Amino acid sequence: MKTKLKDIEPRLREIFDYLHENPEIAWQEYHTTAYIIHLLEQEGYKVHTFSNSTGLYVEIGQGKPVIGLRTDMDALWQEVDGEMRANHSCGHDGHMTMIIGVLLLMKKLNPQFNGTLRVLFQPAEEKGQGALSFVEKGLVDDMDYLFGVHLRPFQELEDGTYSPALHHGASMMIAAEIYGVEAHAARPHLGKNAIEIGSSLVEALKSIHIDTMIPYSVKVTKFHAGGESGNIIPGKAFINLDVRAQTNDGMEKLVQDIHRITNAISTLYDARIVLKVLVDIAAAQVDEEAKEILEHAIIQSVGHEKVRPPLFTPGGEDFHFYAKQRPNIKTTMLGVGCHLTPGLHHPNMTFNRERLITGVEILTRTVLCAFEYARLMNNVSQSQQKAVSED
Repeated sequence: MKTKLKDIEPRLREIFDYLHENPEIAWQEYHTTAYIIHLLEQEGYKVHTFSNSTGLYVEIGQGKPVIGLRTDMDALWQEVDGEMRANHSCGHDGHMTMIIGVLLLMKKLNPQFNGTLRVLFQPAEEKGQGALSFVEKGLVDDMDYLFGVHLRPFQELEDGTYSPALHHGASMMIAAEIYGVEAHAARPHLGKNAIEIGSSLVEALKSIHIDTMIPYSVKVTKFHAGGESGNIIPGKAFINLDVRAQTNDGMEKLVQDIHRITNAISTLYDARIVLKVLVDIAAAQVDEEAKEILEHAIIQSVGHEKVRPPLFTPGGEDFHFYAKQRPNIKTTMLGVGCHLTPGLHHPNMTFNRERLITGVEILTRTVLCAFEYARLMNNVSQSQQKAVSED
């Protein structure tokens, strides 16, 4: 495998360079989609696309089991060197390169396996909407295993090491719209000051406490009220909350408490407060079988000494919606240590691109190991059924 991987290295570098230099934001990955379609069709793959969105998928083989690989495609919109533009500062260009690399390597290896490999190129991860759109399209309904990948910052994984599981936390962004009553500042008794209402809400949110064994936070990240005139009591205020918990159960409890406190403040001031969920990301539900398969593939590729324990990270990743929405799927994500610095989402993020090549090998071995594991489990099941019938 390593020899054939060496053969495609120059091509992978070209692919990464193109994807890195042509970033597109969520739901607008038109050129990215077209580029990948053209590339894979030239390699002889049949590409499946969608009439109502960007993204695509490819299948190899047929029948069960169904092994899935998923990459995200979109870039962030941020200021880079004084200019607002799309920017691949979360590593999705690297993720796409690795998954494309698996398909290129598979063509060279031409392995024989029973089942289906389905490779998903998913849009809109940064919006927290892309995975749900693929769930709605039925792309994972029959999947047995689904594997993802994410580059990790140097604070989490040292360069050249790999983790078989990423335990991202649940995250949610909630907007609170506060509707009081405007009045002249000389007659405050005629109004309901939205700033005072909002300030009470901010203070009350500090009283939220859940199980201390679950890392969590509720933070106000935006508070806007008032206009140009300083002698008007504002009747409207807008607050954004960033809510995080390491587990989905913890997030559910936080949201219940936020609603309870909001209703109490609304009653106290006799004012209307409307909560709107802007972003909702599920926490990881790592499957032990999937993790063991991925860990075995890491060992095959780089040895025991390069394996690191599962990572627990407060960041969010919409990959985990797949397992939350379809609990039958066994999922995990490969964490790639690549000296990513200064950090994810930094406008000038960089990493060691050599690790993408190793990532291709690990993910390819993961797919082949998953098919072999499924075959062995099927043989065990058949032997057990035969033994029962003979008894």
